Amino acid sequence: VQLVESGGGLVQAGGSLRLSCAVSGFTFDYLAIGWFRQAPGKEREGVSCISTSDGSTYYTEAIKGRFTTSSDNAKNTVYLQMNSLKPEDTAVYYCAATTYGLGCPPTAARYNYWGQGTQVTVSS
Repeated sequence: VQLVESGGGLVQAGGSLRLSCAVSGFTFDYLAIGWFRQAPGKEREGVSCISTSDGSTYYTEAIKGRFTTSSDNAKNTVYLQMNSLKPEDTAVYYCAATTYGLGCPPTAARYNYWGQGTQVTVSS
C-alpha cells in the first residue's frame, strides 16, 4: 500500500496549485481519500475528502469555494485543486486512505495509510 503526493511548491497569494495523490496497493473503487495539512506549531487539520465509490466530498469551512478535490479512478489518483491561495494555507499537505463504503470521514483517526507529505508555501 502506497500513497505518493506531488505538486506542492511555492506560490504567491492568489495563485493556484494542484496536488496529486497516486494510490497503489488498494482496490481503488472502495476508498475514502482524505487531504490533511499541518502548519508549523499547529495540529494536523482535515481539509477535504472524497469517496472513490460515490464521488461524495467534504470540505472544511476554511477552504470552501477555493479548493476542489476530485478522483480519476482510471489513474488511481486523487487531486486537490487549490485556488485563491492565502498565506494561511501554508503547510505540509498529506493524503491518506482507508477502505470505506459510501461517503468519506473527515477525521484523521479514521485513516490507516498516509503519504509522505508535500510542502505548500504561499507568500504574501
